[in-house]
Amino acid sequence: MQPLVAREILPWFGGSAAVWTTCMLFFQMVLLAGYAYAHYLTTARHARWIHCGVLLLTLAALPIIPSPIWKPLDGSLPLLRILGLLVLTVGAPYFVLASTSPLLQTWYFRARGRGVPYRFFALSNLGSMLALLTYPVVVEPHIALRRQAWIWSGGYVVFGVLCFALARKSRSVQREAEAEAAPITAGTRTLWLLLSGCASALLLAVTNHITQNIAAIPFLWILPLALYLLSFILCFDNPRWYVRKLFLGLFAAAIGAMAYGSAGSIVIEKARVLIPIFCAGLFIACMVLHGELARRKPAPQRLTSFYLTIALGGALGGLFVAAFAPIVFPGLIEFPILLVAAPTIVLFALLDGRPREARTTREELAKSQFWSLWVMGVIATGLVAFFVGWKEYKFLTAARLLARNFYGALRVSDDEAAGIRELAHGTIDHGEQFLDPVRRHNPITYYAPATGVGMLMTDLQKRGPVRLGVVGLGAGTMAAWGRPGDTVRFYEINPLVLRIARTQFTYLRDCPAKVDIVLGDARLSLEREPSNQFDVLAVDAFSGDSIPVHLLTREALRTYWRQLQPNGVLAIHVSNKYLDLSAPLALLAREFHQEAHLIESDRNNVTRTFDSDWVLMAPRATARFPWMDTTDSQIDTIPGLRPWSDDFSNLWQILD
Repeated sequence: MQPLVAREILPWFGGSAAVWTTCMLFFQMVLLAGYAYAHYLTTARHARWIHCGVLLLTLAALPIIPSPIWKPLDGSLPLLRILGLLVLTVGAPYFVLASTSPLLQTWYFRARGRGVPYRFFALSNLGSMLALLTYPVVVEPHIALRRQAWIWSGGYVVFGVLCFALARKSRSVQREAEAEAAPITAGTRTLWLLLSGCASALLLAVTNHITQNIAAIPFLWILPLALYLLSFILCFDNPRWYVRKLFLGLFAAAIGAMAYGSAGSIVIEKARVLIPIFCAGLFIACMVLHGELARRKPAPQRLTSFYLTIALGGALGGLFVAAFAPIVFPGLIEFPILLVAAPTIVLFALLDGRPREARTTREELAKSQFWSLWVMGVIATGLVAFFVGWKEYKFLTAARLLARNFYGALRVSDDEAAGIRELAHGTIDHGEQFLDPVRRHNPITYYAPATGVGMLMTDLQKRGPVRLGVVGLGAGTMAAWGRPGDTVRFYEINPLVLRIARTQFTYLRDCPAKVDIVLGDARLSLEREPSNQFDVLAVDAFSGDSIPVHLLTREALRTYWRQLQPNGVLAIHVSNKYLDLSAPLALLAREFHQEAHLIESDRNNVTRTFDSDWVLMAPRATARFPWMDTTDSQIDTIPGLRPWSDDFSNLWQILD
């Protein structure tokens, strides 16, 4: 359900990875509600029939297809809009699914009076992990999105029928277990909360870090969650999987490696090394946190209370990263905080299980070894805290401006040696400007004269005034191409980017052309506006979050062509280290009877020109441009690749 619904609403909110984080937060909150409901039902009369009745009511929410009324008109309050959308679209079915697993485990134990119901918890997480891993390679590439929603909804109906059949056939399971379980202390419950909350927060923080600061690959959303679920599976399947001495040693190494890996410029250059480091580090940390949690699981009579506390910890961890941190912290500071919090919580957990009174020489030795290792752990945690604190202090003080909102963390900094000011989103450079007043009017980086869009603008401006539309504002560099008589209209979803472009850079106020700025998702805005506005529409909305696939589909291009003059040119920035985005665009160009050419430019440090790839599309035989007569700009095809649409896209096929 989670990748399906996130994929459905992703286009409405700018393709941001924060959509995925918000969805994870939502499911954690509803999981908490479902576990609370399950905990209540364990003592209710006719609990099975109450549950079946609730299930029957949730069928009214099917199919799980979001209503278009939730499409945002601008970029304001995306978090609340997404949460409201999810509540009304998938909230009720997921609530029932979340509560069914602990209920069935409790009833199974009560019916038999024996057994190990916690292994069912591992089994349910195994099912979740398999569904998650197969979705991008089995489901998404072969089944249209709308059909996926209908198939899932049909499966939910079958699930409901099976629940009713089970309720009718099964004998009463409401008798209590013979022995009353020992009460749960406040200290134990607090440890449950801290261990589960820290693991949940680490999951979201690592996901944010690797997708915004290392590589903007959407598949990296799924990998950390799969590893998080795998740790649950192993720790709750059997105690033998969590070898405490082994994993505590690996845990110390993993925290140190992640702390070092998140420091400075090494993040930018070594993605192939850092992604395995952070994913392995997350898995080891979750194995320790969940392993310590599993060691403290109560008797089966307290099962639903245990699950409820785990769900509460998960929800609090999700709230910390997805809601609290973007409001309070100017940058992605929650990750280094968690690199210190995780070992601190583990040290407290170890204190809870430390050797008590020593009666023999062997017990005295074990006790002294424990305290020696524990003190070493405290010292190591202190060193990590000092290192990440020093690193973050340097990072914060070196920036001219740090700001953050739902769409990510932005950083403005000055490079005095190069004489430029830079706007960065993770590892993605959103724009630069020369500090020299004489050169600050020059279009540079991805928009310099030697780039694809620069060549296009140079050619068109020889013919007369140009009406230019730009999807994605950045620092406002494209405004440097505006001349008196021209019109430049920007579309930007992030209001924070607009504020920075106006206050930290001068492209917008220096531009002699008429400049308009429209806040909100570009595609939705263009759909609402009159047609035939532009001579050129430049699409450059890629950020450190993800690939905005919804801007590269058949429906998106149809909107673009409606906004262009009959001889207008569509320019799409496709620079990417990991994906060949030109191939699906070439297929769509043929479908719309357009010529598509890939213009590649090389880096030039003198003119501050970046390596960039632009796909330029123009109508066949109705407009001639220099790049149309070159063979170097032809786009290679990928066998078996299908044109993308809002219902279908396949990123696996274009992995470079």
